Amino acid sequence: MLNTSGKNTSAAAWAGVLANVPLFQGLSQRHLRKVAEKATTKRYAPLAPIVRAGDAGDAFFVILDGNASVRKAGKRTVKLGAGDFFGELALLDAAPRSATVQADTEVLVMRLGRTAFQKVLESEPKVGIAMLHVLAARARESSRSPAD
Repeated sequence: MLNTSGKNTSAAAWAGVLANVPLFQGLSQRHLRKVAEKATTKRYAPLAPIVRAGDAGDAFFVILDGNASVRKAGKRTVKLGAGDFFGELALLDAAPRSATVQADTEVLVMRLGRTAFQKVLESEPKVGIAMLHVLAARARESSRSPAD
């Protein structure tokens, strides 16, 4: 449910969406709600770019409805649908986007901006600690050699 400013008025509903994102898997329900309170929704028309390769990363997105395509130079196009997400590393830094994500149909996304997310990290340090544990586990898993 949204109020007229586009802000989410049902953080509990968004917390459920965020719970399915690996980056947030270590967060408690209370912390998921805190993060979710900062989310907004945005609708994109068919063929509209949601993010463009090379632009500064400033937000994380979860597709709530519709379909989109991820286009990255030299790579096969990846199709996204409801429940898929992208841009989670933009919550941590403003590095340029590595791919363009374009709406294929009308798309409704949940958007979590980096600035709003950083305010959560400042007020709730345990959110950052939980995320660091997840990132460390993912980095450890990706760097394991077959001999490990």
